[in-house]
Amino acid sequence: MPAKSRFTRLDAFTKTVEDARIRTTSGGIVTLTSLLLIIYLVWGEWAAYRRITVHPELIVDKGRGEKMEIHMNISFPRVPCELLTLDVMDVSGEVQTGVMHGVNKVRLRHESEGGGAIESTALDLGVDDGGKHLDPEYCGQCYGAPAPANAIKSGCCNTCAEVREAYASVSWSFGRGENVEQCEREHYSEHLDAQRREGCRIEGGIRVNKVVGNFHFAPGKSFSNGNMHVHDLENYFAGGEGVEHTFSHQIHQLRFGPQLPDTVTQTQSKGLSYSNHHLNPLDETTQFTTEKAYNFMYFVKVVSTAYLPLGWERTNSILDIPHELIELGGYGKGGKGGSVESHQYSVTSHQRSLQGGDGGGEGHKERLHARGGIPGVFFSYDISPMKVINRETRAQTLSGFLVGVCAVIGGTLTVAAALDRALYEGGQRVRKMHSN
Repeated sequence: MPAKSRFTRLDAFTKTVEDARIRTTSGGIVTLTSLLLIIYLVWGEWAAYRRITVHPELIVDKGRGEKMEIHMNISFPRVPCELLTLDVMDVSGEVQTGVMHGVNKVRLRHESEGGGAIESTALDLGVDDGGKHLDPEYCGQCYGAPAPANAIKSGCCNTCAEVREAYASVSWSFGRGENVEQCEREHYSEHLDAQRREGCRIEGGIRVNKVVGNFHFAPGKSFSNGNMHVHDLENYFAGGEGVEHTFSHQIHQLRFGPQLPDTVTQTQSKGLSYSNHHLNPLDETTQFTTEKAYNFMYFVKVVSTAYLPLGWERTNSILDIPHELIELGGYGKGGKGGSVESHQYSVTSHQRSLQGGDGGGEGHKERLHARGGIPGVFFSYDISPMKVINRETRAQTLSGFLVGVCAVIGGTLTVAAALDRALYEGGQRVRKMHSN
């Protein structure tokens, strides 16, 4: 048997001769409708294939020795910048007092004046030129305290700030700098009184060890007294004429690590949409109090979160780069393929009066508040052992797309053929009935 005959017997798609075909109006309408439906459904399959979704995964965080950046923008409308101190400490024993690197203090006008920022030329209090105008042989005394290690002139206290630093190193209260030559020369107390009605905004970022720790905003210079962390509260409680300082505050933004891309914060995953508020729940939080001796505490649970874009391949982690080589604000982002290592967090808050008493004002008379403490705003953070990975993937594979297209075309044509056959048979029967 010739080869052609063998293949002819295997033909599953038998043909009809042209004379045996019947074309009808209803068949044309069904054909056109089928084509439009096929185009619409194929376009839907193409859109599904091109759509990128973010799938979260939960794994154990195996990172070691990593750092973490904390970015903040917080306003204190009733505490001047001169009295506000930011301290950071953690369970590893690392303590950063009076943090200024990477953090800006912006003086704010009084609330009655709108609370706007004061021009940058007036942002520093009592800033001296480091005693450059003094006699080169001049060596200011430190009034019984050891000179600070970072003094401009070794073994001397030539500025008011250096005297304050020296006092703090031996846990002495500084006050307004009365009878301190350097502070009287710089008019420290006069400048302090001029700022009494001002507020302060802290903005910027700090880099900390990725271990359990806390950072807090409290009044006065901080120092260690034995195993206790203490602040010089004299100027804070003294207040000024017609001025009462309190730690009412507004958290404009607080996040741990770099901001995740919009593709994560705006993409829906499993019916839930991410937003900045879900990732940073303390954003735009406002707390108010009329008491001086009052503190606010936020207990934060930090969860490591990675964003892996489409096409990402594991090489070396961007966290393997020594953090000293990365500028503040860049740690955790800029990896190969656009990957980002950041953090999400959940938070609970508590507030209490340092005068003690029960919680009757909060509707909990059975609750007793401890007496004592430091007024301020405290953030205690704990690190979760789990890690969330947001991985970009295509909603459909190429093979899935091709199968879907074939199913659309085949299914639509099969249904259209059955419908056309039904219309044709129905029309034939109706004509027979009329002819009879």
